[in-house]
Amino acid sequence: MGSANQELLPGTLDLLVLKSLARGRMHGYGIAQHLKSISDEVLQVGESSLYPALQRLLLNGWVIAEWGASENNRRARYYTLTASGRKQLQRERAEFERMIGAIQKALA
Repeated sequence: MGSANQELLPGTLDLLVLKSLARGRMHGYGIAQHLKSISDEVLQVGESSLYPALQRLLLNGWVIAEWGASENNRRARYYTLTASGRKQLQRERAEFERMIGAIQKALA
């Protein structure tokens, strides 16, 4: 069995973050916890990967960020998907599905 801490396939982190944010506004820790929870703890995204990805998404205009209070009343930066981010999510998902199809063919 593989380790839960194995690295994600290249290019999938942005897709997973965008998909998480399609559910609504979230802070970084919430995104990491969401991915961990929905994947039965297989996807464990560390801060050293997540926050650079969020910064990249901000710079590309795919998310916006604002400061707010977290559930435990701590200051947290909340991220929201933009219209451009929704379009990017569709593009990345289509490309991911294309790659998965190619890998499945190679393994057949």
